Amino acid sequence: MYEIKCDTHTHTLYSRHAFSTIAENVKEAADTGLELLASTDHFSAMLWPDPANAKNYQYLANARSTWPRSWMGVTLLAGCEVDIVGLHGELFGEDIPNVASIVGDPYKHPTTLYEHTTRSMDYVIASVHGKSFLDHASSAAMTEMYIQALSKPKVFILGHVGRTGLDVDYRALAEAAKTMHKCLEVNEHSFSFPGSGSASTKRCRKLLETCAEVGCKVSIATDAHIAPLIGKFEETKKLLAEVHFPEELIASRDAESFLSALKESGIEEA
Repeated sequence: MYEIKCDTHTHTLYSRHAFSTIAENVKEAADTGLELLASTDHFSAMLWPDPANAKNYQYLANARSTWPRSWMGVTLLAGCEVDIVGLHGELFGEDIPNVASIVGDPYKHPTTLYEHTTRSMDYVIASVHGKSFLDHASSAAMTEMYIQALSKPKVFILGHVGRTGLDVDYRALAEAAKTMHKCLEVNEHSFSFPGSGSASTKRCRKLLETCAEVGCKVSIATDAHIAPLIGKFEETKKLLAEVHFPEELIASRDAESFLSALKESGIEEA
């Protein structure tokens, strides 16, 4: 049976539809025997009535400089899960100017909300949630959308590609991710998300099979929205075993492997 010692996609109360604090998540990770936990709350228009206001994202922007790097014996990384919002791989916040500090002082060198919020993070997960912008998109266009998103600064992982259910070319995604030294994700929440069912399992199996053939690394995570689910990968492990997935391609198998893969991606560590 596979051992997964990292949980690389998790949420805290900040995500609004999640229910635990960062301390509760870290304690669960420690109690479960994880070596590394990444907290990756939503960075998205789904959170706040005024999504363009940088004040709403202080929690995300300051986490990396505030949280202990090692907490209860667990290596703690700070990131976010950003929404892909455009067919050319545009990410939430890239088109929102950030011209003043949270106290109203103007910046000499304005940035975008995306750059401001993510620049000190360890990495970013890019995922599709709202799909209306994809209503008439072809498979080729959606595949290219994912590839363009993965190429963006700080993005290290494409989140829950199998669960999202888009008709994309998994081989093209895996080949692009391998070339960029980045990861595709299969997470435990894909098998319990309302309405996901067997179709999500089939897509996740196909994704894993393709990554194994191509030699693309994957990140196995929970996408936990409450502390007791941190580090629980039972269904994902079953699927890994069914397809005989190569252990060396699991970037999140232990802290050393994940941090090495992150470094290899070229994402600058602040």
